[in-house]
Amino acid sequence: MTGQLPRRAHTVLASADDRGFSSLRHSGPPRAARYALGRGLRGRAPRSALGDWAPAPDRPDVVDQVVRSHEGRLDWLVPVRVGRMTASPYAYLRGAANVHAADFAALPATGITPVVCGDAHLGNFGFYASPERDLVFDLNDFDEAHPGAWEWDLRRLTTSVWVAGRENGTSETACGEAVARCVKEYRQHIAALAERPLLARSYEHLDVDRLLRTAPGTGLRREIETSARRARRRTSDRALPRITEEHEGARRIVAEPPLLTRPRPAEAEQLAEALDAYLTTLPPHWARVVGGYRVVDVAHKVVGVGSVGLRAWVALCEGSSADDVLFLQLKQARRSVVAPFVHGESAWHAHQGQRVVEYQQAVQTVSDPLLGWTGVGDVQYYVRQFRDMKGAIPLTGVDARALTSYAGICGYLLAKGHARTSGASMIAGYLGSGTKVRAALCRFARAYADQTERDHADLVRAVQRGVLPAETGI
Repeated sequence: MTGQLPRRAHTVLASADDRGFSSLRHSGPPRAARYALGRGLRGRAPRSALGDWAPAPDRPDVVDQVVRSHEGRLDWLVPVRVGRMTASPYAYLRGAANVHAADFAALPATGITPVVCGDAHLGNFGFYASPERDLVFDLNDFDEAHPGAWEWDLRRLTTSVWVAGRENGTSETACGEAVARCVKEYRQHIAALAERPLLARSYEHLDVDRLLRTAPGTGLRREIETSARRARRRTSDRALPRITEEHEGARRIVAEPPLLTRPRPAEAEQLAEALDAYLTTLPPHWARVVGGYRVVDVAHKVVGVGSVGLRAWVALCEGSSADDVLFLQLKQARRSVVAPFVHGESAWHAHQGQRVVEYQQAVQTVSDPLLGWTGVGDVQYYVRQFRDMKGAIPLTGVDARALTSYAGICGYLLAKGHARTSGASMIAGYLGSGTKVRAALCRFARAYADQTERDHADLVRAVQRGVLPAETGI
């Protein structure tokens, strides 16, 4: 194969146009026909073939791929990114979405293309606040979101389960059980949602109370409860005394180089102007609310693993009083790593920040109401609230039972996200009701976890030889 899905798959089987919209005048085939179409795809992409992995003879060198991913990033932060990726195989996996996309694009796939996360791993599910200020749990990273093969998300997620399990000392048998639960929950939930009306699917969500009911294991329940309490405390007013200080009668963000640094005055002014433009991308009500704040200070804050080196700004905004504050994050958006491998990428993705926002809103049941986009020169950003009850469930040290429960939750949520855009009935028809796909993806996840560990070792050796600079512990 050439690294792209077959052209026919994208012209015949995609259930929506490039923007995810269809027409009220022209509906697709009925549910039963879509299900049958999905079953028919087993001939072209046998379910057992989902378990196959062997690196192609011409597979690009992983170090070269990591180096290419640094193009356009801030040079002085590249060593921080490399240092974070070399910390462990799981840390490497978090930053290797481009490597996975290139690998997965050459593997068998059905051609069913909902909007996919593009970076679906265990660490990209977490807590955040709904517009009603309820705490919800869902996929929460959409930098790579794009129409693409649903199999790619499931491959990356199941691999992350196996790699995370190994790092916690989980047995290979238990890692397989966790992956099996993940795939089972995905299969069952995509089938259940396929039977529901389209509008009903759009209301499906997982709040904290329901999340706790899905996690009977006491270890995972404790982690959820602790993480939820921590997330509820992550608000703008609580962040104010922690990351700001009084300076000449005004609040300003405290610099902590290299992770938190101040812009040049001209750059700060450009960012303030960009936030004015951002207001035009918000719904009118929220534009009026946010427009009541003024930008007090801006700083560059390094976040994550995969995003290190991209421009990520935090803006401190003040409202009607000194303690009425709003923190906004401007995060650089670039072309999705999925896009080069999907036929017929739409020209309307001229603004990558808009892509992130609209696909996040498509996949999440509820989203940050302040999502928007803007730009400074050629650099495109999406904008969201910073520290708005965001949080994650830490995986370090979780036992096998907790990992299995959590993997199931993530598989369930991934199915929900895919079903919200297109192809649920076809995916359900392809998967069927047996264990064949579960067994295949367990086989794949183990083999690709081995590949991930080899790739991580190659990266570590490149650092040791001085091929790549790395700063560790930052």
